[in-house]
Amino acid sequence: MEHRYALHSSPFNPKNNDAYLRWRELKLETAPQNLGELVVEVDDPRSLSKCEHEAMLLRIRKANMVIYAGKTGDDPDKTIPHAMGRQFGLQRLNHNWLADEDGITSLTVNDEGEHPTYIPYTDRPIHWHTDGYYNPIYEQVHGLLLHCVHSAASGGENALMDHEMAYIRLRDKNPAHIHALMQPDAMTIPPGTDMHGKQREATIGPVFSVNEIGGELHMRYTARRHNIQWKEDEATRDAVNALETFLHSDSDFIYRGRLEPGMGLVSNNVLHDRAGFEDREGHPKRLLYRARYFDRIG
Repeated sequence: MEHRYALHSSPFNPKNNDAYLRWRELKLETAPQNLGELVVEVDDPRSLSKCEHEAMLLRIRKANMVIYAGKTGDDPDKTIPHAMGRQFGLQRLNHNWLADEDGITSLTVNDEGEHPTYIPYTDRPIHWHTDGYYNPIYEQVHGLLLHCVHSAASGGENALMDHEMAYIRLRDKNPAHIHALMQPDAMTIPPGTDMHGKQREATIGPVFSVNEIGGELHMRYTARRHNIQWKEDEATRDAVNALETFLHSDSDFIYRGRLEPGMGLVSNNVLHDRAGFEDREGHPKRLLYRARYFDRIG
């Protein structure tokens, strides 16, 4: 009964236009206008003060993400991302393929084994996506945390966008785009390697979906051209093209910047990309820790 109510009352339900319009007005009024409004300076990310935690949570409520600037610098302590996640209710880690033994992934250029075949372990750019879009629908990534130990000698900037802003843009442009991207077979990821390194079946599911318990919006998306299959109908093609156009626009709601040592991102798996970068001799190799969670931020 509670699940049905959450779905019915959610502003992301295409049939619930009144709730959507009320939510949309507040969302646009309170949305951060630039990257600086997302940043919170903290002393020790492993142990936030009450004020620091509240400041971070306020930004997450407004934009589904926050950037913290801590004083740990290039300290490679893995307890930093672990502890930060726990303070926001992020505990169920997605131990994805090639992650470290503790479930945290060390994102750095890695020429060993299978690593070079996956773009995150290279210096090449990564296009717009949400993490874990190839996971089974019952194991979706809802929380994403990044922590910077070393930035690159040059490059490696990220673009960030609250997926709720993408939803607003598409629904305002044409509600049919939302219907198309909520189809249960809108996006298919062909068979590949699962988070245990074993062969997995194709993953079929929507781009936008609504959390049955809380009514929140979830998004699974990738802008990659290969190893992805979109539903072959005109409505889906139009919706995907509209989304790609928006992601390549100069929207004020696309925030661009680079994490420096001691900084990190805590988010409800928002849309993001990564520019290519260069490591140079005499400069520490770029190293970011990435934690993916089955939880949303509490």
